[in-house]
Order: sequence, then structure tokens, then C-alpha cells
Amino acid sequence: MTAPLRLAIFDLDGTIVDSTHNIVRAVHEAAACMKIEPPPAAEIPLVIGLSLTEALGRLFPNLERPRLLELDQAYRDCFNRFRTEADFSEPLFEGTHEVLDALDADGVLLGIATGKAMRGVRHVLERHGLAQRFVTIQTPEHAPGKPHPEMILQAMAATGAAPAHTVMIGDTSYDILMARAAGVSALGVAWGNHPVTELRAAGAHLLVDRLSDLMHAITTLITPASSPDLARSAQ
Repeated sequence: MTAPLRLAIFDLDGTIVDSTHNIVRAVHEAAACMKIEPPPAAEIPLVIGLSLTEALGRLFPNLERPRLLELDQAYRDCFNRFRTEADFSEPLFEGTHEVLDALDADGVLLGIATGKAMRGVRHVLERHGLAQRFVTIQTPEHAPGKPHPEMILQAMAATGAAPAHTVMIGDTSYDILMARAAGVSALGVAWGNHPVTELRAAGAHLLVDRLSDLMHAITTLITPASSPDLARSAQ
């Protein structure tokens, strides 16, 4: 009997890529270009993970739609400029390559579901030698953004993985809510943009504090012999 396909879908920003500092900078510089007051820096990580337009809409709730779209473009222009700078830094969290290698060696399919545009995703993957690593990449350009489940549903359709053998790994409540809505396992990481209390409240089946624990947590949730009830009780 053929073993079922297993799929691990990763968020990018705050989960495997340490990018919060650049996102905060881009929001502030885009606001300066538009001559509008930026939000406090501490508020910006709370919307990371949403599609860009929705995130900016939450940060600038009084901005009318035409101006919001201008701000959206100003943000993209800022980020594209950052990437040309000699000192641009957007590292992977330490240990990411090792986790992806271990999952790949174990036969787990790898995917991405992110609020980033595909252009930004491609830049991150190429920069870190991951361009051929993921078999499915889902962005809000071809599906509703988080926490809507469509990106996960499309990833499963593209790979043939069933919900029982699929896990979404992310650092925000939007990732967890998306996973729950799609009927897959939800794995929260503690080193990202939302506090663990929010991940737990959103319904994370498991939470991990260290990237070195990620491989075990993922396989616990999606290996056929594992018990979802036991996995959920471990949070």
C-alpha cells in the first residue's frame, strides 16, 4: 500500500525569513513619500501575513481607496529599492536549511502560503538558494489572502495531499486561522510577529519555541500513524 503524500506549507515573513525590520522600514518610508503620518512601529508586525493592501488598510484606516493604492505602490517601490542596496539584510532564521533538508529527505512535500507578492517570494527564495525547494507557492495574487483557506486548498489540490496529512506552519494568528478553516493541522512558531497567546487562542494544534523542534512537530502532525488528539494535547 502506497503511503499518503505529506505536505508542509510554510509562511515566509516571521516564520523562516527574518524580515520584520525591512517591512517596518518600508511602511515608514512609504508613508513619508505620501506625506502621511506612519503608525507606531510596534503596530506594524501585527498585520504582517495579510495581503499588502489589507495590511496597509488596517494600519491607515482613514485613507481612502485611491490613496491606499498609491501607498501600496509606494511600499513596493521602497522594498524593491531596499533589495538593490549593498547592505540589504533579510536572513533566514538559523537552522531553516537544515529543517527543509530533513523534511525533504523524509519525503515530505514543501509548500509556501504567504501574504507576499510572487515577485517578493521569488527574490527571497533565489537569494537563499531555495528556488527549487518548494513544489507549490501560493500568494494573494491568485487566491484570497489569509485567513481565507483558499491558498491551502490550492496547495493541496496542486500536490494531491489530503487535509489529514497537511500542516500549515506560521507565526501569526492569520496562519493558524487559515489552517483551521482549511481543515489541516496548524503549527505555530514562537519567534515571529504574533505572541504565542494569540497563536494558541486562534487554535494552534502545536506550538514550538525553537526551530530545532520544527521537524519533530511537523512529522508528529502529518504522519499517518500519529494521533491528532495526542498532537493537539501537546500544546
